[in-house]
Amino acid sequence: MESIIEIFKDGVWIPTAELRHMEGHRALFDYLPTYQFGDDPVPISLAMPVFGERVGVGENGVPICPAFMFDLVPQGLGRKYLLQELSKADGDGMDIPLAQIGAFNPIGNLRLDTAVRYFDRWREQHADTQVEGFTQEQIVSRHEPFVNHIWLHAMLTAGTTGVQGAAPKFLLTQNQDGLWFADSALEDRLATKHWLVKLPRGKTQADLDVLRIEAIYFAIAKDCGLRTHGECYTSNNMLFIERFDRMVNPAQGKVIRLHQESLLSVAGISGFPGGVSLFTLANTIARYATDPAKELTEFIKRELMNRAMGNTDNHGRNTAMQCLPDGTIQLTPLYDFAPMFMDPEVVARSCRWIRDGLEFDRVEDIIAQTDTTDEVRQHVRGELDGFYDVLSELPVIMKRNELDQSVIERLHYNIEAAKGMLRG
Repeated sequence: MESIIEIFKDGVWIPTAELRHMEGHRALFDYLPTYQFGDDPVPISLAMPVFGERVGVGENGVPICPAFMFDLVPQGLGRKYLLQELSKADGDGMDIPLAQIGAFNPIGNLRLDTAVRYFDRWREQHADTQVEGFTQEQIVSRHEPFVNHIWLHAMLTAGTTGVQGAAPKFLLTQNQDGLWFADSALEDRLATKHWLVKLPRGKTQADLDVLRIEAIYFAIAKDCGLRTHGECYTSNNMLFIERFDRMVNPAQGKVIRLHQESLLSVAGISGFPGGVSLFTLANTIARYATDPAKELTEFIKRELMNRAMGNTDNHGRNTAMQCLPDGTIQLTPLYDFAPMFMDPEVVARSCRWIRDGLEFDRVEDIIAQTDTTDEVRQHVRGELDGFYDVLSELPVIMKRNELDQSVIERLHYNIEAAKGMLRG
């Protein structure tokens, strides 16, 4: 199947590149000449300049699907829904075909024309789908019309296919009256806020606790000085997270879709590999960030907090980079920061500071091994030196944010280990 990749720029969708899927994870990619030689073309991936070398063919001549495409692959509930709609069995070979019909409204500023057409056909077949808004009370009470709207009719409209992860998630948008709509069911000119709503991964008490505590972790991270965005709260076992890939200009009735891609994508790593070195991710940040010292400091702080707070789910798609309207390239605000050590499925820590077969555990050594300039290293050292005091205050910060005492006690040795990385 051939797809045209479109980018959202200045309020319109612009055809940017062509992707021709062959089989498995093999595909051919080319920027469109009309885009390359158009007005101020911007890359669809930080790692794929508009006038760079041909992308999509490996050294052995075998086509390779560009890494950014895997950020658009439906996962979780949206993936299951599409497979059911297509009557197809799951497997790695379905990744790109599912993106070609599911990436009509993903996170970020890209979409595929084949997915848009699929959605348009689906919408025509469900002309009776309810499009009026809902109050938050109706949402959290699982008001029957809302449940039907999301689960039976508006799985596609809710944008679930464009959100990765195991937990059920929905993309919702508020209008000026505060009513909630499935994303894509509300015109941009009427939108005021964009949300990601997450449900528990399972039905056990532990699943409910992980979701509830994620909102507390968000507040703790904010108090510790990490980059966060907007609101994050729970209501009746639903987690509401304000999205940071959308900006709204109410005066002009415009929505800005920010470029966003995972660190795996920026690093040029395709598929869904486990065990990617944190040095690979850190070096990617140092290469592309507008302010490498600032972003490396933020990244290492997040890893220290992951260690201290027991967030073992630190794979390369749980951290992303974004481009702001002024051209700044930086890490996105923190997301998927949760007590995954409590998860019933036992989520293992997938990314570690490994280089040349050796694992590093001291921050001083980590900084020294990062591929950047001495000036950047010196700045990062200085910024991280004061973070020891923040980690020392974590128990107090946790209590202030009303984290369960039992969780605080379980994290004691994690916190000490994180402190040891700084002063070990």
